[in-house]
Amino acid sequence: MKRENIKVAILRIEGTNCEEESYLAFKRLGADAEKIHLKQLLGNGINPDERRELEDYHMIMIPGGFSAGDYVRAGILFAARLKSAFKEQLIDFADSGKPILGVCNGFQVLVEMGFLPAFDREITDIPQAALTTNDSNKFECRPSLLSVEDNTKCVFTRKFKKGEKVLFPSAHAEGKFLVKDDDHLEKLKDDGQIVFRYTTPNGTRPGYPWNPNGSLDDIAGICNPQGNVLGLMPHPERVFYDFTDPDWTRKKRSENRGDGKLLFESVLEYVEDEF
Repeated sequence: MKRENIKVAILRIEGTNCEEESYLAFKRLGADAEKIHLKQLLGNGINPDERRELEDYHMIMIPGGFSAGDYVRAGILFAARLKSAFKEQLIDFADSGKPILGVCNGFQVLVEMGFLPAFDREITDIPQAALTTNDSNKFECRPSLLSVEDNTKCVFTRKFKKGEKVLFPSAHAEGKFLVKDDDHLEKLKDDGQIVFRYTTPNGTRPGYPWNPNGSLDDIAGICNPQGNVLGLMPHPERVFYDFTDPDWTRKKRSENRGDGKLLFESVLEYVEDEF
């Protein structure tokens, strides 16, 4: 498939606030991205020419923000609305190999929907993980160093070097990743579902503030067993260009490429190759 024919749906509702950066990340790389309100999929109170269908897209992204004001808990209301209306369509979408990306609030939505971690490829009605209140009990907004895990099968990391350190900014109050028990943690490891971990400049396992939320095993992002659904807390769309890196003058790259750009290039390359 040619890059310009790849249709990307950036989903939003009230409270979403990172849709513009997410949209631009794909548009700058030549994809046909579109910001879509949930009402456009539901057909509620809109003109017929504004109606959209999920099946017409090759990728879905759920961006960051505070969907539905994070009432009840982060991401649950957006997840409930999506799942009640489009559960089977979304399952078919993921099963077909089409990629789904959830960043920050989008990660919370995917966990609440049961699309992550999806152990044994089972999308469950009850969440199998949680993204809960940061250990600091406050909103954390800071640059975060991440390591790209060696055994990940995630299609969003094809252009990263395994073990590479990247900088994506964190901006969340409920980003502490937890699973039920050690068995579930080991399953994430064994199945190559841990994609990004928080790290330090010298590559050691971090405490606060390098791990900004206290996530179990320093986990910053996970994928489903197939590798085509990714959720992560830090924001790759905010470091598309290198000048948004706080140390950009020291790094002196030969091209204007931020670490986040590679994630979007990776998934678009995957779609080009597979569809």
